[in-house]
Amino acid sequence: MKVALLAGGVGSRLAEETVLKPKPMVEIGNQPILWHIMKYYAAAGFEDFVIALGYKGECIKRWMVDYAALASDLTVRARDGSVEMHQGTEDNWTVELVDTGQTTATGGRIKRLADRLGAETFMLTWGDGVSNVDLHALLAFHRAHGRLATMTAVRPPARFGHLELDGDRISEFSEKPQVGEGWINGAFFVLEPEVFDYIEGDDTQWEREPLERLAKDGELMAYRHHSFWQCMDTLRDRKLLDELWEGGHAPWKVWS
Repeated sequence: MKVALLAGGVGSRLAEETVLKPKPMVEIGNQPILWHIMKYYAAAGFEDFVIALGYKGECIKRWMVDYAALASDLTVRARDGSVEMHQGTEDNWTVELVDTGQTTATGGRIKRLADRLGAETFMLTWGDGVSNVDLHALLAFHRAHGRLATMTAVRPPARFGHLELDGDRISEFSEKPQVGEGWINGAFFVLEPEVFDYIEGDDTQWEREPLERLAKDGELMAYRHHSFWQCMDTLRDRKLLDELWEGGHAPWKVWS
């Protein structure tokens, strides 16, 4: 099963990082968040990736080529510039890197991948968020209900300390990792190819008309994920993820 990754956005709220590189190349530890996402899928046996490129897509292309080369022993023939790799990375990934336009909206990027994804069920997520969602349980849920689309629903991470008030007295204060403020779109989709028919063109935002129509038609189901999920929208988010990784407490780190 193929995994589509949207990696073409500008990431304006991370401008300090993304002025020189696309958001999926912002590092957690010493690797781009894109690497963390791909490692997570691969650990569950999903190793066939199609990546939608846009803003500074050449950075992702260069990283992917360098990643394979730098993890390998090399034979370089100076006369013709040929390079032969030996004993490469242990990652058994197949990665298609597809230019989907600089200004294409999220829905348009998905539709531009249709030929690469084919007529089979596929997974989809953004290139800027990590989770410990059970991918096999997610897929089983999708197959059981028989609809066109499954979205992973998550609780929004708490950004501020939670207060319980008794008059003016604070009776409880807690820094909870997630709070009961309803469910939000956590991405980590499983989709049938018929969803491409819900996307009009390059200007279509996946989060608007396609998902709204799928829901109206009864074709959008929610897989509730009660554990860790975190997007990387701001420098604060990046710092949190980096601290979890460096401290050895990253919930998404399921590979050895």
